[in-house]
Amino acid sequence: MDVPARDPRPAASAGPPTRIRVNLQLFAQERTEPATPRRRQEARRKGQVARTVELGSALILLTGFSALYLMAPGAAREIAASTTRFWEDALAGFARVEPGNIPSLFLEMIWIAVRFAAPLALAVMAVGLGAQLLQVGFLTSTEPLKPQWRRIDPVSGFKRIFSKRAAVELVKATVKIVIVGGLAYSLLRGSLPQYGEYMMISPVEATAHTGRLVFRLGLWIGIAMLGLALLDFLYQRWEFEQSIRMTRQEVKEELRQTEGDPHVRSRIRQRQRQIASARMMAKVPTADVVVTNPVHLAVALKYDPVEMDAPTVVAKGAGPLAQRIKEVAREHGVAVVENVWLARALYESVPLDARIPEELYKAVAEVLAFVYRLKGKSVPGRRG
Repeated sequence: MDVPARDPRPAASAGPPTRIRVNLQLFAQERTEPATPRRRQEARRKGQVARTVELGSALILLTGFSALYLMAPGAAREIAASTTRFWEDALAGFARVEPGNIPSLFLEMIWIAVRFAAPLALAVMAVGLGAQLLQVGFLTSTEPLKPQWRRIDPVSGFKRIFSKRAAVELVKATVKIVIVGGLAYSLLRGSLPQYGEYMMISPVEATAHTGRLVFRLGLWIGIAMLGLALLDFLYQRWEFEQSIRMTRQEVKEELRQTEGDPHVRSRIRQRQRQIASARMMAKVPTADVVVTNPVHLAVALKYDPVEMDAPTVVAKGAGPLAQRIKEVAREHGVAVVENVWLARALYESVPLDARIPEELYKAVAEVLAFVYRLKGKSVPGRRG
């Protein structure tokens, strides 16, 4: 039988397993926690809010074109009437056309323009202000006006040029150009054949037709820009939420600054529990009876017919505290009675230092009567 020869070379040792070291501090520095109310308030104080300038632009565009569409006919009629009066006066007598008449006509034209432009300007300002109030409410901050030297840093400026925000702004600008160009092309393409007919109609009709075309173009562009503004607002809000996220360490530091050191608060609460427990245990010797589960629960009851309308829970506890209540009760001669149902009902439904409810009167009265008989005392009657 042939036996395969063994390889005289020693087998390659696998060696110790490779250890991968992970710096947990890198995970602690990741902004994974939502911003706290204090962080949001601080960001708002600095003027950092989620808003889009596209909403104001879209609403101003829609308002401006709508106002022009409504007011343009009246303004055109007044300007035409004023011009007609001037030329009629000029044709009636050449001597009446003097250099002094030209400024008066100019001022009259300006007054007409102001009367029609003022409501338009006020409407546009109101809409622009309303768009900002709709997004962020009333907010004034001087933080953005403060000089920031990092803005003139060439490295930081280069990073801003090629940042994600710059890319988003480039995409928005491209989309706006496509929207405006596409709508203008589609509307003008259908209206170009009609421009040849303008030579056959009056200038007033041609101007009115052109005005209606411009209004339609502005209206459709404004609606498209409004849709783009809503999408941009959703993106700006998401980006704002990402920018104000906090690390776990920042949340802990803020909690420590606002509410104190967690360890100190824990010690304070522990001390408060100890004081409350000691105060409660001091009332156990004054109780008339301790009702037990018998192992897990203990409730101490006291009844004074002169001062109380009903028995009162002066102490209660579960687990080790229940054992301590029973020990103190036995040390001071307080009766300990086992009643599983009553002990659980008293522990779960009656707060500390509160009177027992009426539905437990009968059960508690039986226990107290049993205790008084054991001690050879008469059962006390209720006051009155």
